[in-house]
Amino acid sequence: MTPWQQIWTIARLELGRVFFSKRSFWVYLLAIFPSVIFTGHAIDATLKARQWSGRGEKITAEVMNKLQTGMTDQEVLRLAGKPVTDFERTRRPRRREEDPDAEKQPEVRRYMMYFDGKRRVDLRFEDGKLVGRNTRDLLNFEEDRKVYAGMFQFFYLRLGVFFGCLGIFINLFRGEMLDRSLHFWFLAPVKREVLLLGKYCAGLIAASLIFGGGALLSFLAMALPQDPAELQTFWQTNGVEHAVWYVAAAMLGCVGYGSVFLAAGLLLKNPIAPAIVMLLWESMNGFLPDVMQKLSVLHYLQSICPVPVPLPSDMPTVMKMLLAPAAPSSAAVAVGGLLGVTALVLFAATQAVRRLEINYSTEA
Repeated sequence: MTPWQQIWTIARLELGRVFFSKRSFWVYLLAIFPSVIFTGHAIDATLKARQWSGRGEKITAEVMNKLQTGMTDQEVLRLAGKPVTDFERTRRPRRREEDPDAEKQPEVRRYMMYFDGKRRVDLRFEDGKLVGRNTRDLLNFEEDRKVYAGMFQFFYLRLGVFFGCLGIFINLFRGEMLDRSLHFWFLAPVKREVLLLGKYCAGLIAASLIFGGGALLSFLAMALPQDPAELQTFWQTNGVEHAVWYVAAAMLGCVGYGSVFLAAGLLLKNPIAPAIVMLLWESMNGFLPDVMQKLSVLHYLQSICPVPVPLPSDMPTVMKMLLAPAAPSSAAVAVGGLLGVTALVLFAATQAVRRLEINYSTEA
């Protein structure tokens, strides 16, 4: 049997344990959490649309645009019909200190809300005059895409994939040491570096399917509830490309973080220490020189994300440096650099596994 066949055999034997390990069950929760959020957002928008459509008059976008400040409440009612919500509040003005006995007439404020099937407009009247209007989209595709980009880079890559790979790859060797079963693998007629690569492939297949699938599921949960015309245009232009790159970024994150945590599981007993160090290193990416940035997994992952995260203009410079890569690499350089860093880490891990000695009494 060739080494590659041995690697694949070990990977197949390990896959079941990796997928159904009790120690890494919470990894699935990290993977599906974003899709739950976007699904909840879509359900909430759908329920509100049904509720508002059954109350009041469903006006057209043209009529909604004609509702301008300065109109009276009766003019609005004649133009738009019965609103979805309509209520009044009486506001009593405060008495001035220089004339505390002076009485003023209470101000009557009236609030109306109309819905055109996609947008809602909130109207505020004072003494019968329209003085304020606020239009909001029930589902805003462009805004939701930006929210998804921020969620993907700030939560999914930095926390979800990071800690998910920690739970999966740390246990490939460290978990078997705690279970006192690693010596069975070392007694098998297979080289230790082949064993390491087989276990790494098993963890990589599992993590890639879990987090790549989670990225695709959350992307579809964000996109599918949108307006059909906008969605069709999106798929025909760059929608499929965006979905592919998001899935690729999640899977490449498993490639990079997996190799680091696999090596950490060989060298260190406590996974918390390397996780904290790695998390701090990734967070300091914006402060590092260009050469050192290329040793960060997050730098390459952010470089291939299809939509950059829009940062507020008033955000402090320090926060911008922490949340965005200083100089993104091209897609080819990002993928090649990440694979190169992974190869170096795996090479160091193969050297460590050759010298590994098992002493279960010190692993308890």
